[in-house]
Amino acid sequence: MESWTDIRSMNMEELTAAVEAAGEKKFRAKQIYGWLHQKLIRSGDEMKNVPAACREKILREHPLYGVTEVERYVSKIDGTSKFLFELYDGNIIESVLMKYKHGNSVCISSQAGCRMGCRFCASTLLGLSRNLYPSEMLDQIYAIQRATGERVSHIVVMGTGEPFDNFEALCRMIEMLTDEQGLHISRRNITVSTCGLVPKIYEFADRYPQVTLAISLHAPNDVMRRELMPVANRYAMKELMEAADYYVEKTGRRITFEYSLVKDVNDQKEHAEMLSALVKGLNCHINLIPVNPVKEREYRQSEQNHIQAFQHILEKHHIQVTVRREMGRDISAACGQLRKGYKERSGNG
Repeated sequence: MESWTDIRSMNMEELTAAVEAAGEKKFRAKQIYGWLHQKLIRSGDEMKNVPAACREKILREHPLYGVTEVERYVSKIDGTSKFLFELYDGNIIESVLMKYKHGNSVCISSQAGCRMGCRFCASTLLGLSRNLYPSEMLDQIYAIQRATGERVSHIVVMGTGEPFDNFEALCRMIEMLTDEQGLHISRRNITVSTCGLVPKIYEFADRYPQVTLAISLHAPNDVMRRELMPVANRYAMKELMEAADYYVEKTGRRITFEYSLVKDVNDQKEHAEMLSALVKGLNCHINLIPVNPVKEREYRQSEQNHIQAFQHILEKHHIQVTVRREMGRDISAACGQLRKGYKERSGNG
């Protein structure tokens, strides 16, 4: 089990131990935790009822890491907001705020960069810089809630990075986010997306049966999936689907498969038939995603008639399917696009 010593990544038990180790009264831990995870403070100076000497002593040993907004873009099309955040070490990450009738949803990053190498994704073009701390995942949500003055009700861990490649930090973030001493967001309002790290799917189903799991599938068979997603060289489709079966059986919940439609690559009628056969009988939902063009890649978005034909074939086989409504296309809201552009402009990491 990993441990983190920056103060916003520490759970109540760890924070209490740190407070007592600093020679302070135990109740200070609850005060500090409330400031960090309910009042969402940005600096130690905001902890009004905690004596300065106490704050300084604890923050000397346990720094207050978070995110600092460097750029924000708001879509003129649908009001989606894209945030670029800087971390304490200069790394850049991105988050997206999407407003729906059911509430505000924030899509957060779990890593600075990504090493999974999916062919159509901008997040992976510059490789992996590092994993995020639990505090840095949480603070994307906190910073957006503070910036907008509106409550965030739904979280999607689907931004830059592969969440299951930073598994323990992800789990710590979920624990703290859903804790009644924090924002107390329902586990059922959290979705985690993986490109298919099979052993972690089993572990995640066991640990968080209420959290929604989304698997990036993007192809109906092994040969095509290996072309698009290097992770498929490690885990065959059969293994992946067995893990998906386990998730559904263990949790009693529907699983989501993300399927990015790429023009003339995986968007033909025969691909839809293969996909239908692959998921037949499984309690699942297919989310068709018209791929966002990335200038460094040759992949292009499927034409509307191909998207509709693909959807109709799945529906004919009684498979639940939706086409993802594009959010924030005019502000490069696809994973990794803004971060990469910012790094190129500024020379920043």
